Parts: sequence; C-alpha cells; structure tokens
Amino acid sequence: MTDQSDPTVIIGAGIGGLAAALRLAHAGRPVTVLERAATPGGKMRALPTDAGPVDAGPTVLTLRHVFDELFADVGESLSNHVTLRANPVLARHFWSDGTTLDLMADEDESRANVAAAFGSRAADDFTRFSARTRRLFQAFDVPMMQAATPSQRDVTGRVLRQPRLIRDMAPLRSLSQMLRGAFAEPKLQQLFGRYATYVGGIPALSPAILSLIWHAESSGVWSVAGGMHSLARAIEGLARDRGVAFHYDTHVTGIEVRDGRATAVLTEAGRHPAEAVLFNGDPRALTLGYLGAEAAAAVPSGPVRTRSLSAHVHAFAATPSGPPLAAHNVFFADSEAAEFDPLARGEVPVDATLYICAQDRGADATPPPLERFEIIRNAPPAPSTQESPPCPTPVFQRLAQFGLTFSPEPGPATLTDPAAFDRLFPGSSGSLYGQSPHGMMAAFARPTARTRIKGLYLAGGGAHPGAGVPMATLSGRHAAAAILQDRTSTSASRRAAMPGGMSTGSAMTAPARSRS
Repeated sequence: MTDQSDPTVIIGAGIGGLAAALRLAHAGRPVTVLERAATPGGKMRALPTDAGPVDAGPTVLTLRHVFDELFADVGESLSNHVTLRANPVLARHFWSDGTTLDLMADEDESRANVAAAFGSRAADDFTRFSARTRRLFQAFDVPMMQAATPSQRDVTGRVLRQPRLIRDMAPLRSLSQMLRGAFAEPKLQQLFGRYATYVGGIPALSPAILSLIWHAESSGVWSVAGGMHSLARAIEGLARDRGVAFHYDTHVTGIEVRDGRATAVLTEAGRHPAEAVLFNGDPRALTLGYLGAEAAAAVPSGPVRTRSLSAHVHAFAATPSGPPLAAHNVFFADSEAAEFDPLARGEVPVDATLYICAQDRGADATPPPLERFEIIRNAPPAPSTQESPPCPTPVFQRLAQFGLTFSPEPGPATLTDPAAFDRLFPGSSGSLYGQSPHGMMAAFARPTARTRIKGLYLAGGGAHPGAGVPMATLSGRHAAAAILQDRTSTSASRRAAMPGGMSTGSAMTAPARSRS
C-alpha cells in the first residue's frame, strides 16, 4: 500500500527512471512518471520497419546480474518477464585485408580464435589482458559502480591493499598507450581500444582503466527477445502493477523550487506537487536552465559541459548479401588515427569503424528473408548550429568494400544523426553517453543521485555510475535509495513546513510533453 503524501515525480522514462520508479513503488511510495516521448525506454528506443520494430539504441544486455537483482528486489524473476538469449559469439570483427575474428563467450574459444588469426604470441597477450581486466573489474565494481557516491579514499585504499592494481590501472597512460604495451598485434590494439567508445570516449584520451569494459562484455552478452525496448516495457509493466502513474507525450516546462527545495514539476497543462523530484535526463539540461533558473544550480556546470561522442544510427529492414554476419559485427576503419583524430576535432571521420547489429541473428536463430539491422558510426556531438543530415551513401559504400550490401539500400529516412539526438534528448548536444569519460578523474566528476537542491535527484547515463544500460539501471537504484533515506530522515520536519511553503495549485493528471 502507498501512503497519502505527494508522490515522487520522475521526469523521463529512461531505464534509470524506470528502475527507480519500480523500486520506489515497491517500497510503498506513490510515483508519477512524466515522459516527453510516446513510449518508455529513453535511448532504448525502437523504430518501425516492414520486418517489425528494430532497436535504434542499445542492442545488447550485459552485466545480467544487475537486472536479475532489480527484479528479485521487487519479488519478481527477470526470466518470467523477459526472454533472454545468450550469444555464444560476442562479436564478429572484420578488417579490410580479409582478417576476421570472433570473440566468444567462452574465453578458451576466444583464445583459440586469436591464435588462429594472429599467432600464439597474440593469444598469450590476450590471456594476460583478459586476466588484467578481470582484476580491474573485480577491484572497482564495489567501490565505484556499486557505491552511491564513489570515494577516492576507498578506491585508494583498495589499491594500497592490492599494489598490483597500480600496474593494471596504468594511471599515467591512456587506453591507447596501455594497449600498445599489452598487444604486439596492432589489430588487437584497435579492437580493444574501441571499448572506449562504449562510454563515448576516444581511446587516446580515455583512461586505461576503461579496459575493464572488456571483462563486462566477456562475462556474457544477451539478446532480448523483441528488442531491448521489451526490457523497458517489462519494467514499466511491473511499475504500473505497483501503482505508478505514467504520462506520455508530456512536456515538462520547469521544476518548482521553494525555500531551497524542489516542490513540484510544471508542465504545459498544469502543476504536479512532489515530495521529491527525480530528473532522468542529461544533467546538462538543468545547467542550461531548460527546467527553470532555480534548478540550473542543481549540479556543477563545468564537468557536464564536456561532451561524450554521439553517433549516426541507421535502423532499417533489408536483405543482406555478402560475408556471414553474427548478431553483433564490427567493420574496422583502416586507420585508428583517420577515425579518432577527426572526432577529437569535432569532425565526422571519413574512414570510420561501423558496428552492425543483425537483430534477427544469434545463437541458432535462422534469420528471415527480410532482416532488421542497426548500424552505428561514431560522430562528434551536435554543433551549436543546425547541421544538415549527412548522406548515408558513404556508410554503405564502405560496407560494400567488405562485400556487404543490403537490398533495398537504406535511405536518409533511416538515419538518426547527432542533431536529431539533441532534439530527442534536449540539453545533450546529441551526446549519447552524457559527459566525457576523458581523463583519469572523469569517473569521480559525474554528478551523483543527490543534487545541490534538496528533494531533487538524478538518474540515468549522465549521472553516476555512468553510461550504458547496466550503469543507468544502477543509477536508478542509487536514486531510489537516496529518496527513501532522505524521506525517512526528514519527513517529520517537512510535514510541518510544507503547508506554508507550497503553491495552492492542484495536481494535474492530464498528459503533457517533457524536455527529458
């Protein structure tokens, strides 16, 4: 049963907001979610095609335990609500000289494939690298990702207890520099450097510790039946069952702050009084004043101003011809410098690595004649002035050089570019991963669940612990815990203060449209 106080109002139904809504409702709190789009999921979005909905955002589920725990914590089982398929091939990699490499869920199989492609020395390098990333992940999972507020002291203490971690971290080197020491084979340097882009970074500018992303992926990759948006739908359904009210196509115009506390969310149609407000959008939108001048001071503006990468994303249905595709495929640029130097300058590279998700493939699945695809090419954030949509032809010309073609060839209507992402997620500049991960201390610079304004909280990929579906889900856990803890510790004093400090406007329940 829920209490009769004002609800927690969540702005945005991305995975962080959904996870928080479910946890808060399960704890008995009334919750209202306001979402500017027509459906839940945020960046976990899907677009219609002649073959059915196709993912146009994240394509795989990693760190499954994060989602198992979310469902278990509310008395449910993930497998009862979402059908997951483990992918034995994590990704199939292609280079233009004809080299291919499958990395597998089984580490021994991956080692054998590396040895076959590049020789025994490369296989030994791979084994050492995998062990290194495992140590890093196990060391920093609890004090960084699982912690609501990461502490430099706790992290330093962990390193002092395990001095080998200093070498593993390579604190004075970038990811690119560390990989050059870890692998003699340039193609493997290129392959594992790409993991920086998973959080919107450039390998030469990102800290070496981001190599631990490989361990997260090598621990297992699952495809979600029906696409990743099915996971968002499942969480939304459980939240509805627990009384959460969802309002889609709702435009939020501001956050009301009175006496230093968030007290309501304003929409074009009215006002939602709130005991707490959770913003599940890019924190930069707050600093830009998109939700009001008073809310602009909620987080420091400096760190969130630095932007991660964006992307050009094609989502379409077609019949492929050419090399055999796995569910997840990477077609590498001929030169790392040709790709990442322009990106560092804010330019779109001509020679770029292309990721292809073949949504109807994987495991023993037999693809239909008309398949669903998503293609991602890294791009800089949107410029301050409106850019013209790029021509999709170079992407498909590049794939044709690998022998891969699609019929019909996708046109401009299948493309979402950085400017479009900025419109979808206001204040983001089109960055898909929030603030930049560049620099050794970047992980400590992300805003955490609590903001400078009492009663205003953050969740999503722009907040700690960072980008990616599992991390954004953890941010929802951190936010829900903070809201419940703060409510318990201050409820008596707030009940006495509220009647004289709140507007007399009534709560509204009609749909509106929101900025996040």
